[in-house]
Amino acid sequence: MAFGITKTELREWKERAKQNEISFLTHFWIDDRFPGCTSVTKVACADIEKLVSWGRNYGLKREWLHWHDDYPHFDLLGETQYRILKQEGLLSQLSRFRVLDKL
Repeated sequence: MAFGITKTELREWKERAKQNEISFLTHFWIDDRFPGCTSVTKVACADIEKLVSWGRNYGLKREWLHWHDDYPHFDLLGETQYRILKQEGLLSQLSRFRVLDKL
């Protein structure tokens, strides 16, 4: 379940992904398997090969893709999330959820 985002943001993320863009969406997320993580960034693209190639540039593996709801995506957490969003110029997605305060 995504918390802290609007329906419009979710719809726009899906639309960008459907248009074969690399699309980023960060939201609150807590899972006991990942202590200390309070957000996740989902990076989606309908063009699987484009998404895999993008991920490879950051050390992500094809087998880490999630095939959920017609929106294949990588889940970025913790240090990997921070590193990739910083390189992509998208740290504002983390500051919004005060994740940067915890790093």
